Amino acid sequence: MISIQVDGECYVDEKLYGLPFMRSTPIMYMNVSLLDKAGLDPAGPKTWAEFEEYGRVLKEQGITTMTMPVDIWFYEGLVAQSGGQVLADDGKSGLFNTPEAVEPVEFWKKLAGEGLIKIPVGDEAGATADKDWANQTSAFKFGSTAGVAGAIEISKGNNFEFDTAFMPANKSYGVPTGGCQLVMTSKLSEEQQAAAWEFIKFMTTTESTIYQSKHVGYLPTRLSALETEEMQSLYKEYPQYKVAVDQLEYARPRPMETAYPEVAKLVKSAIEKTLLNPKVTPQEVMDEANTKANSLLSK
Repeated sequence: MISIQVDGECYVDEKLYGLPFMRSTPIMYMNVSLLDKAGLDPAGPKTWAEFEEYGRVLKEQGITTMTMPVDIWFYEGLVAQSGGQVLADDGKSGLFNTPEAVEPVEFWKKLAGEGLIKIPVGDEAGATADKDWANQTSAFKFGSTAGVAGAIEISKGNNFEFDTAFMPANKSYGVPTGGCQLVMTSKLSEEQQAAAWEFIKFMTTTESTIYQSKHVGYLPTRLSALETEEMQSLYKEYPQYKVAVDQLEYARPRPMETAYPEVAKLVKSAIEKTLLNPKVTPQEVMDEANTKANSLLSK
């Protein structure tokens, strides 16, 4: 047997279906040079209220606080930070119109309405956020820990200092997990199963885990990798990598329901609708989205 740290998304109905591979959480990327220039604490905001305060100072200097696409992954984190969850425990109904799930949308809408954040839409929304941060148009961005290695190169190339931090807390900290699992299909021959198992063991070794984490930024999925001198040295040289590891204390698995991808699409559209239309309230669109979500989840 191999010793590996197994996360919640590898289980369905309490049965293990995969082993974690290239796992991540969203973290906050910060342009420390812009924060210094604005006279702000380079440690960054720890709470939603502090994030808003940072935004007001940055706006006065013509700097966008954050280019923030409507990403369901980020939204799940904001809901967790508000003390809520997006689905009922049995996964058969949505909780998108509860106070804890509406509050993040209200916060988003407030910041966007006051010009503190930029909301890109469309297929290139995520790329726009990355570009604005890389070009120093915006001071912050939310992104996967898998982007740390790239951010190091971007900051060097564009001559600015950057750091990473937890996503700011509301009632508490909270983030979803992300990434993938290694699995084998059930209809393989015995020979294929044996080969697949050898591959899975190789890809989840301590050495492979270290390589993935160092060269990309993914979370180490083995304690044996995390505890090595090589990883500890990396964290000392580039503490930006370690933030996601520390943030795991507040991580939650994502919904595993078959209908959830479709649910996520309609919730994203609902959030975009209220953010782009001042006359449409967050509660109104989330009530409508939750009704549609329930229809999908109950099938």
